[in-house]
Amino acid sequence: QVQLVESGGGLVQPGGSLRLSCAASGSIFSIYAMGWYRQAPGKQRELVAGITRIGSTNYAESVKGRFTISRDNAKNTMYLQMESLKPEDTAVYYCNALIQAPVGGSSLEAWGQGTLVTVSS
Repeated sequence: QVQLVESGGGLVQPGGSLRLSCAASGSIFSIYAMGWYRQAPGKQRELVAGITRIGSTNYAESVKGRFTISRDNAKNTMYLQMESLKPEDTAVYYCNALIQAPVGGSSLEAWGQGTLVTVSS
């Protein structure tokens, strides 16, 4: 079994910063890629940022220049450094990972339970 656990969410003022973490544990041989998604109330879940095992990254246009995604492969942990936060960044942020399992080398997709980020004055 694989579990992803997010942390670091909370209440922050506009212009403030937060750092989200996602730790993967369980039956993991390797992680192909990880990403952060977010979902605001009444809206569809959207990709915020993604990162591959070799470090290639991509970002949603709305967060470019403000958010930075990174990962520590040895720790199976991913981070999202968020700067200059705006009210429209308010959402539940979910960790996602594409994982290679030890048995048979099969791949599976895992999701965390989410961490709430609220940007408000």
